[in-house]
Amino acid sequence: MAKIAKRTKSVREGIDKMRLYDLAEAVSMVKERATAKFDETIDVAMNLGVDPRHADQMVRGVVSLPHGTGRSVRVAVFARDAKAEEAREAGADIVGAENLVEAVQGGQIDFDRCIATPDMMPLVGRLGKVLGPRGLMPNPKVGTVTMDVKAAVAASKGGAVEFRVEKAGIVHAGVGKASFDAKAIEENIRAFADAVIKAKPTGAKGSYLKRIALSSTMGSGVKVDPSTIGSA
Repeated sequence: MAKIAKRTKSVREGIDKMRLYDLAEAVSMVKERATAKFDETIDVAMNLGVDPRHADQMVRGVVSLPHGTGRSVRVAVFARDAKAEEAREAGADIVGAENLVEAVQGGQIDFDRCIATPDMMPLVGRLGKVLGPRGLMPNPKVGTVTMDVKAAVAASKGGAVEFRVEKAGIVHAGVGKASFDAKAIEENIRAFADAVIKAKPTGAKGSYLKRIALSSTMGSGVKVDPSTIGSA
């Protein structure tokens, strides 16, 4: 049997893998065990009662966390003329049109979120095979294809989090940093969970929010009682 590292053993100590903790206790436990030399990200993972292989059971959306993510987000905007200038004034890190398309095609993807004006989509559509697998493809359903470039950039910089259910029926996101106040993390988690619940697809049957777990970047998972977050 492989020897468990001292730090790993310490992180796992005191966590009952069979128990469902209320949200406040789970957040406290995860924060206490986030002892890495950097500010660890707090992640939430939700197991949903859906089968994403069916179109009517896809779960996708965007939510602005009340306390942000604590992460510096680099935003790229595909726009021309006045809208390009609007993006720069709003704080976009990268702005361009054909030149930006060429850069991305050449492998230069130095951004975390991508926004485009509708008129740019015929060009941006060529980048589907590059941006799609990275979850960066602009989409009107999550507000990243829009004429309101200023608001979209502000939302991205201010803590907007996109979510999309994976093949196994799991949706997850970073909801803050270990340095955040516990109450702020709780409120971010509730906001995220509320958005996921509101995005419940018409094809979902039975229990929707099945399991929830919290963890930090280097920490162990703590199971959360869904009833202490919201009703599915």
